[in-house]
This record gives sequence, structure tokens and C-alpha cells, in this order.
Amino acid sequence: MGDSWYKEGGTAALTQAEQEYKDFITFFPNAPEAAEAQMRVGDIYFRQMDKPDRDYAKATHAEEEYRLMLQQFPESTLVPQAKQRLREVQEVMANREANIAAFYQTHNNYPATIARYQTVADTYPQYSHMDDVLVGLGDAYEAEARFVRTMKLPEAGKARLEKIYDDQAIAAYSKVILEHSASPHVEDARDRLDAMNVKIPQPTPEQIAASVALENSRRQYRLQDRARLLVLHQPDVVMAARDGEPTLADPTPTIAPHVVNQIKTDFNDALSPNAAAGAALTAKPATTTADAAPAAEGAAPAAPAAPLALSDVPAADPGAASGASSTTSISGAAPTPPASSGNRIGGVEILNSGTSGTTVPADGGLKAVGPTNSTPLPAVEKAAAAPDAVNDIKPGTQPVAQASNANGKNRKPDFDKGDESDSKHKKKKGLNKLNPF
Repeated sequence: MGDSWYKEGGTAALTQAEQEYKDFITFFPNAPEAAEAQMRVGDIYFRQMDKPDRDYAKATHAEEEYRLMLQQFPESTLVPQAKQRLREVQEVMANREANIAAFYQTHNNYPATIARYQTVADTYPQYSHMDDVLVGLGDAYEAEARFVRTMKLPEAGKARLEKIYDDQAIAAYSKVILEHSASPHVEDARDRLDAMNVKIPQPTPEQIAASVALENSRRQYRLQDRARLLVLHQPDVVMAARDGEPTLADPTPTIAPHVVNQIKTDFNDALSPNAAAGAALTAKPATTTADAAPAAEGAAPAAPAAPLALSDVPAADPGAASGASSTTSISGAAPTPPASSGNRIGGVEILNSGTSGTTVPADGGLKAVGPTNSTPLPAVEKAAAAPDAVNDIKPGTQPVAQASNANGKNRKPDFDKGDESDSKHKKKKGLNKLNPF
């Protein structure tokens, strides 16, 4: 059933085919056809892939399905075909990222350019235009170095910043020469290193052989390939590699905010190299006054201060008044007599009864909260009674207009033909027509 929907084609049929294949894998995971079903699921999204400058959702799904097939069925005979399809999908994804980076580079947005090019270099190492990616990455770092040279900064800090970006540019150019020595744009990397007065590295025979094998595995354009790409809306996968292992897990992508934060860190470290050491020295915990004061030679060490503790409350004197108050002191500290004035201590009025003769009011000395004018409001006046309804029409009487006919039929109202007219009642003609009144 899944193959039938797959051969029919179309969006709805391919969606139904995917569901059938998924159901087969769920119910028969150990069947020999399970690997083929998973391969067909990837092919469904591969058939629907668009060009790199269009929606890339189908390419992302195809990459996930092919990776799932390689991880779940590593012993299948379809593994070489799945790897090749995965390389072609990653060729499209890398082409998309590289085009976005080139766009940012034309707009002098170098942090975004660095982020996109670095993501391609880390995630898709078999990209057919990796030499262009690395050269563009080096050019972006070199542009940052040129921008630093135009800034008014201290010479020492400016030199450190220039060295940071120059070293990163040199690393990108050197990677082209060492790992992609058979690529078409290796001479561009050599020329840039020569212009920077840097020694050009020499690749090893193993690196040269690996680069030659990778470039020879790519297929060249044929006439039918160019006609197909011209007519059909399909991505260009002709130059995809046909050798090597594709990436099965994406590394952490590099994004523009990370690049911007790294640039800020480079500026801070270059312009204030001793700031970190100074911050570490000033971050020590503050010492107490007793620790800071140097002890005199021969002096006995100071006894540790007694801990604060609450003393027991003494029992009340039987002869004292019930309203007398007791004082609780803290051991180890000299009690401070409160400033008293009359029966107020510390701004609080003390109400005692007994010895002082002061009577405590019933409300405890607290005033009720409320309006100052507590006069009750006058009673609400009762509304006047409504007059009785009087019916002016005497019972038993009825207007003439409402009187019914003797024969029980409703009489039609009189119609003035001199004032109104309609389709049934015409105005009178003759002299009445000439009468203006």
C-alpha cells in the first residue's frame, strides 16, 4: 500500500505513503523490508526538496530520516544509497548557509558572515565549495582586523586585537591549503597569505591524497543535468561528494550573538589585559576590624567576646503591684537606661495601674477609627403616594368608530376621494379637478 501511494506521487499521496511506511516500521521493526520502508520515507522528502534559496523544511526532514535509517539499520544493503542521499541533502543545506553568509558579507555584516561560514565549515565538511567558504571566513576576519586599524585605540591594545583577527584569518587560509589542496581556489588562499607576509604551509602527502580523492569523487555537469536544472525546480546536487562519511550529528551551530560576545571579550582583554588580575585581587573577602588591626608584640591574645544570651526573667516581687513591669537584659552588654519622661519610655506611653495611680481606660488608650463628625443622619423621608388612576371613559360606552355593524361584518373606513388616490380610488374629474380648495 505504501509503494502504491509512493508511485502515485503528489502531496496527498506521498503523505499517505509516509504514514503506511511508518506503520510498517512500527508493527514489523525486524522485517527485512523495515530498512527499505525507512529509506522510502527519506525519499519522500527528498522528492519534495526545493532549491537552496526556497523553503528548506523538506531538506531538514530528509536529513533526519536518512540519519535515522543509518542509525537504526546499519547492516542493511541500502546503507550506501542512504549515505549518498544524505550527502546530497547536506550539499543543499550547506549551499543555503553559504549563500546567506555571502549576502551578509556584501552588506558588511561580518559577525553574521563569520557565524554562517563557521557553521558550514563545522557541520558540512564535504561541501563542494568548502574552499570558497574558508576563504570567505578568512576575509571576514581580515575585515575585522582592518576595522581595528582604523580605530583610535592605544597602540598596545590595537596590536593585540590585530593579532587576534590576523591569526584567525591565517588559520582559515591555511586550512584551504592543507585540507583542500586540490580545490579550485587554493591559489587565492596562497595569495592572501603571501600578502600578509606569512609563510605558506605545505600539505602532507596524506592530506593531498585525501583532497584529490574527494574532488575526483564529484561528478561533472552534463547536458542533461543542466537541462533538468533549467526546467525543473529541483536543487543542484551534481557536485555532491560521492566518497567519505556524511555527518550524522550536527555540532553546536555558531550564531551571530556568540560572535558579537566574543568580539566584545577580545576588545576587553586586549585593551585592559590586567583587568582580570585586578578583579581577582579585589574580590577577596573583607576582613573584620579585629583581624585588620595588627596585634602588639608580647600582648596577650584578646579573649573572644561572649555570645549574646537572654538572662532569666526574675520572679515578680509579691509586694510589688500587679501592674509593675520587669526589665530583661542581655548578658555581655551593658544595659542602657531608657530615656523616660513621665510615663513615656522611648516615645511609647506606658499605661500602668496600681503604684502610679493611673487608670487604664476601657479602650486601652486606643482611639476608634472613624469620621470626626459622628452625628447620625436624618431619617429618609417617605415618598408621596401616587394619585389614583381615574378612567374618564364611562363604562358601557363605546366610540362610534369602533361600533360593529348589525350584520356582523366589519365596515370599511370612509375614503376621501378628493384628498387621496390609489389604484382603486381615483380622484374625481370635472369641476372638482379645477377646484383649488
